[in-house]
Amino acid sequence: MSLVIVGSLGLDTIETLAGKRVDALGGSAVYGAISSSLFTTTSIVGVVGDDFPQEYWDLLQRRRINLAGLETTPGKTFRWHGRYHNLNQAETVRTDLNVFKSFEPKLPECCKCCHSLLLGNIHPALQMNVLEQIERYHFVACDTMNLWINNTRDQLLEVLARVHIIFINEDEIRLLSGINNVFEAGGEILSKGPELVVVKRGEYGAIAITRQDMFFVPAYPIRQVIDTTGAGDAFAGGFMGYLADKPTLDKHHIRAAMRYGTVMAGVNVSSFSVDALAQADQDGIELMYENLINWT
Repeated sequence: MSLVIVGSLGLDTIETLAGKRVDALGGSAVYGAISSSLFTTTSIVGVVGDDFPQEYWDLLQRRRINLAGLETTPGKTFRWHGRYHNLNQAETVRTDLNVFKSFEPKLPECCKCCHSLLLGNIHPALQMNVLEQIERYHFVACDTMNLWINNTRDQLLEVLARVHIIFINEDEIRLLSGINNVFEAGGEILSKGPELVVVKRGEYGAIAITRQDMFFVPAYPIRQVIDTTGAGDAFAGGFMGYLADKPTLDKHHIRAAMRYGTVMAGVNVSSFSVDALAQADQDGIELMYENLINWT
């Protein structure tokens, strides 16, 4: 049981209708790892600056996340400032890559042979760099975004040929496939190599598409949504964390992983940053999972 996540760690300034947070813990690797840590042993591969607060190191260690692959480089940590006029889409006010600009993933020996690997939303060249370093993995998944689809399509397709799972949203899958219908688009992406396409649909849930099956899960109903930053990463972390002791991608495991993913995304959006994720426990997650089954 083990999962390695390669991605960003950052300090976020977030403005929503519920308020504002400055230098909140963020980044795709952080949301994914804290989410997955409830299910499996999780390792992070990433980079932070020497300004990364000690309290955030402590938080990650309390969740028993392996930080052997987390590099500290002189300089400032990646920063993102986002403003939400509604909770479906953030306006990026400012992005400062800082030490993340020169990030080159280096897998420690303990991360080269694990059950599962999640490549966060980073440049496809960096994703391929990681794929060249791994020695043995059972499941490999990647995330992507419009920027990479538009600017590095060929490199992204090379990555897709080597992964089992891709996490992608509706706009991205239409852009990547050139097909407007999401279900047909999913079939086109499967022809590029992956065994499973997971389409993230925000407040409308998510769809899992394989060559033999299709499964829809709704978003977990949260009475007060505070901050949707990192929801997709929390979903992917819960999904991959659940799969970390499973031998196959059969439909029963995929459906359970989809439900756990949507539960973890629901926990995530109920607070700023990773506050709610960091406080979640297994009993609470299992109760939400059973509720989701009963409601649907």
